[in-house]
Amino acid sequence: MFDVTVAPAQGTFDVEPAREPGAYAALVREIGEDGAREVRAVFWSETCARLRLFRTLALAQHHGKIAREAHSLKSAAGTFGYVRLAALALRLEKTAETLGDSEFRDLLDRMDAAYQAARAQEPQC
Repeated sequence: MFDVTVAPAQGTFDVEPAREPGAYAALVREIGEDGAREVRAVFWSETCARLRLFRTLALAQHHGKIAREAHSLKSAAGTFGYVRLAALALRLEKTAETLGDSEFRDLLDRMDAAYQAARAQEPQC
């Protein structure tokens, strides 16, 4: 599958492209158009649910779960080339134990925006 390295410098999360244009084409080459479309639909559904879940979890009590969910989101977003979302998920994964509530909420807002930007850049099938 498409592999992306996600390690932006601090403060560059909003300048990362929302989507790597060649990622979906690479996935299609590997698993075919129908398979890629199905997997992407599952990604959108699971990502939407995961972003809602983050908002229901208290950071202090659930930082381990938040980090695991962020890891899964980072991997899935990277597979589809959603670079900005993957970078933000990586940041959440790595800092869940040390973030304050305000920083956590800000990061979730940025992740929501990255998700919406990725959806907006998605070619219509």
